[in-house]
Amino acid sequence: MTDLPTAADIDEASARLDGIVECTPLQLNVRLTAVAGADVWLKREDLQPVRSYKLRGAYNRIAQLSDEDRAAGVVCASAGNHGQGVAFACSRLGINGRIVVPSTTPRQKRDRMAAIGGDIVDLVVVGDTYDEAAAAAAEYAARTGAVIVHAFDHPQTIAGQGTVCSEIVDGLGRAPDVVLVPVGGGGLLAGVVTWFAERHPATRVVGVEPAGAASLQAALAAGGPVDLERLDTFVDGAAVRRIGQAPYDVIAPTGIEIVSVTEGAVCTEMLDLYQTDGIIAEPAGALATAALRSAVRVEAGQTVVAIVSGGNNDVSRYSEIVERSLVFEGRKHYFLVNFPQEPGALRRFLDEVLGPDDDITLFEYVKRSNRELGPALVGIELGDPAELPDLMARMAASPMTVEAIDPDGPFYRFLV
Repeated sequence: MTDLPTAADIDEASARLDGIVECTPLQLNVRLTAVAGADVWLKREDLQPVRSYKLRGAYNRIAQLSDEDRAAGVVCASAGNHGQGVAFACSRLGINGRIVVPSTTPRQKRDRMAAIGGDIVDLVVVGDTYDEAAAAAAEYAARTGAVIVHAFDHPQTIAGQGTVCSEIVDGLGRAPDVVLVPVGGGGLLAGVVTWFAERHPATRVVGVEPAGAASLQAALAAGGPVDLERLDTFVDGAAVRRIGQAPYDVIAPTGIEIVSVTEGAVCTEMLDLYQTDGIIAEPAGALATAALRSAVRVEAGQTVVAIVSGGNNDVSRYSEIVERSLVFEGRKHYFLVNFPQEPGALRRFLDEVLGPDDDITLFEYVKRSNRELGPALVGIELGDPAELPDLMARMAASPMTVEAIDPDGPFYRFLV
C-alpha cells in the first residue's frame, strides 16, 4: 500500500472530481440548533448523484488506475452506497465492474446500483454481512486479476472522501468549530481528520459510530483493527465488523473523540429528519446528527457541521424504524402476561392496569393448552413514557404474573 494521504492529496482529488461530484449544500438546521444550543449546519451528501459521499472515494480511486488495470476491470464489496459510487465511476469511465453486496443490502440500493451501472457492471449477492461480501470480492480479484476498489481501506479512497472538507470551509466562509463524521469503515473520518489537521487544526473532529458496530472503538482499545464478535447490521451503511487498516493508521495517532449512538437513537433522528426537516436519511446518514441528542456536547455559539452521509433508505424499513424509535423513547414495551382463565380477566386488565392514554398494539396467546392460565404476549404503547413505573405498579398489584421483555434480549430481536 502507498503512503497515507495528505491534505495535498485531498486537494488534488478535489480538482480531479471537479464536475463529477456535486458541491452539496451546507444548510443551517433550526431544529438541531435548538437541540444543541449552537449553530448546527448539515452537509447534505445525501444529495450527491448516488445519494452518498461514497462517490468521491470510488471515483478518485478508479480514475487513477493505469490502462492495464482498467482493462482488467474492477471489483468491490459494498453495503450499497460504495457500490453505487463504483457503478457511477465504471459507467463514466467505461470500465467493467463487479459489485458484491450482502443480502442485508436494502432492495432500493441494489436497484440503484443496477440502474447506474447498466450493462457494464455485474451485481452479485453473497453472505449476510459486508465482510462476507468483501471475502467474495477478494476471491474474485485473485481469480480474475480484477482490481479491488475498497470502500474505505485505500489512501486514494480516503483522499476522495476527504474532498468534503474544503467544501465545508468554503460554504461557511471559515473553518467550523466542530465537525461530526459518521464512521463505518473509517474512510470518511480518515479523510476529514487528515485535511483539518493540516489546514485547520483548531477544528474539533468527532467520529460517530453505531453502538452495534463500533469497530473503530474496538480497534483503538486493542491497539489495532480487530473483528467485532457481534455485529448489528441495522445501520447497514456503517455496519463494518473490522475497521480499515489505512483509516486506523490515520485516525489512531490523532486521539480524536469517538462516540457511539444506539440504533434506537438513530431511528428517532431519522424520523425527525424526515418529519421536521424533510430529509430522507438512511440510518448511517442520521448517525452524525443523532449524536447531538446525547453523545456529543458543544458550546453555545459554536459552529457545528454534521455530515448527512447518505439518503438511500428503503421505504419498506420505516415500520421497523418507527418500532425501534418508540422502544428507544420508552413508549413501546412488551410483556408476557399470565391471564387467569376466568371470565372478565382481559376486561380487568384493560380497566385496572392500562392507563387512560395507553394502547395495546399487540396481543397474542402464546400457549393455549393450560386450563388455569392463559399466557399472552402483549405490546403496550404508553401515552407518556414517564408513566411506566405506574403501569408496572398496577401490574404488580393485579392477580396476573407479568414478565417484561428486555429490548436488548434475543426474544425482542425475534419480535422486531
